[in-house]
Amino acid sequence: MTSMDGVFMLGVRAETHASAGIASDGGDNDKHSEARRRAAASALLGENLTRKKDGSMSQVDLDLLRAAAAYGGEWIAYQQERRDVPGVVVAVWGGDHLLLSQGYGYADLEGQEPMTPAHIFRIASHSKTFTATAVMQLVERGRLRLDDRIATFVPWLQGLADLDAVTVRQALNHTSGIVRDGHDADYWQLESGFPDQDGVRRLVEEGGRVLATNEAFKYSNIAYALLGLVIEAAAGLPYNDVVRQQIIGPLGLRDTGPETDAHARERLVTGYTQRRLGLARRPIPDVPTAALSPATGFYSTAKDLCRYAAAHFLGNQTLLSDAAKREMQQPSYTITQSDDRYGLGLSSVEIGERRLVGHGGAFPGHSTRTLFDPKEGIAVVVLTNETRGPAATLAAGLWRIIDFALRQPSGSGQRTPALEQFTGRFVNLWGVLDVVAFGDTLIALAPDDEDPGKTATRLVVLDDTTLRITTTSGYGAPGETVRYVRDATGRVEKIISGGLSSYPLDLYRQREPSG
Repeated sequence: MTSMDGVFMLGVRAETHASAGIASDGGDNDKHSEARRRAAASALLGENLTRKKDGSMSQVDLDLLRAAAAYGGEWIAYQQERRDVPGVVVAVWGGDHLLLSQGYGYADLEGQEPMTPAHIFRIASHSKTFTATAVMQLVERGRLRLDDRIATFVPWLQGLADLDAVTVRQALNHTSGIVRDGHDADYWQLESGFPDQDGVRRLVEEGGRVLATNEAFKYSNIAYALLGLVIEAAAGLPYNDVVRQQIIGPLGLRDTGPETDAHARERLVTGYTQRRLGLARRPIPDVPTAALSPATGFYSTAKDLCRYAAAHFLGNQTLLSDAAKREMQQPSYTITQSDDRYGLGLSSVEIGERRLVGHGGAFPGHSTRTLFDPKEGIAVVVLTNETRGPAATLAAGLWRIIDFALRQPSGSGQRTPALEQFTGRFVNLWGVLDVVAFGDTLIALAPDDEDPGKTATRLVVLDDTTLRITTTSGYGAPGETVRYVRDATGRVEKIISGGLSSYPLDLYRQREPSG
């Protein structure tokens, strides 16, 4: 860290929260601010907690969660531009409804079509969670058992000595030892079509077993294709019909399906390659996934994925019992070179002291990630239309913002003076940093950081124009003040921190030539 990095470690932001994309059920900004004040005032009475499907109360302060979602949307917007991602959609679910639903960038670069929350993405390996859910539903109905051999339902496996003992459980948690994608997997580069059922059989028969069962976690799309056949045999219906009837329909997921169709293609984003090695970004066509639909074929929106994640919250009995959900969410294996662990069709990762559950998805031109807290009923979904896009990084970063915000003291509803007059985005030659109010706490955050809370600066109000820096890095300016300079109307013209002037973003843009 250089000395100048430390000087600007504080930073604040001076734009309004309008760009945060608060969901429509949160109302406009004035109503949202009023709702936050009412919620803060009622917190002492326990009225500002989220209610679960079973009627029990989660110990989440909804005011803090809303503030975190609002700032999280601004952080995602900044990251989308900074990382040069074609487009991003983000959604945050809490208190049994959407708190944030917003698109940034473009759904189609050539047509300059703005990204919106209504756009549809390939969600790729999220498909495995639907497959695992369908399996658990069949288990609860007594149609199969987790320790049944897959070969019981897929007869052509019975003659393969290395594979006929693989169980449903081992396929679900990726300990079957089955090959990941087969010896010829260039369908992932669209050089051939995805395999049909006969193609999957050939890939399995020609070297399908790589490791012994339970030897290690070994991710396998082919194993999930086999689970699709298990579901068909146990349910007596085609796989796509099973998931539509047993999962998609009951949840009312109007923009979700196991394979793209005419409805999905009306709002399907254009997927793109990465810009790298001096090569231009190019669009990637959508293709059917055939027999790999149970592993990677699904499409959805961020809103639908939030509703789907909510069905996996503890206390929600729409799809599965809590016992079944706990079995799915319990991590069985660690994953080499990853912070994730894996259960039955769901991965888990720790952020702060939370164990979050979910899944990611990677498809040509699409990168997606869902992470949810099944106990507190909060879900984050990030969808991007770029191959190997930063969906996982953005989802984890947004969760870190939420976790940080929820660890702040609840608001008292008696802010004097109002903290909102200090919040905003400020910019100077050295960087961009934000000031946000979480409850009664004023925090300066760096939107360039993947974990903004890790380098947070705490501020206290001295008067209407002055803040004091209390907790910050030793490379920063602890103990010094931040002075706000306002015009005759009260609008902030600049702030002075550590002797450096910084400007509201709109004013800074007027000072700098566009590039």
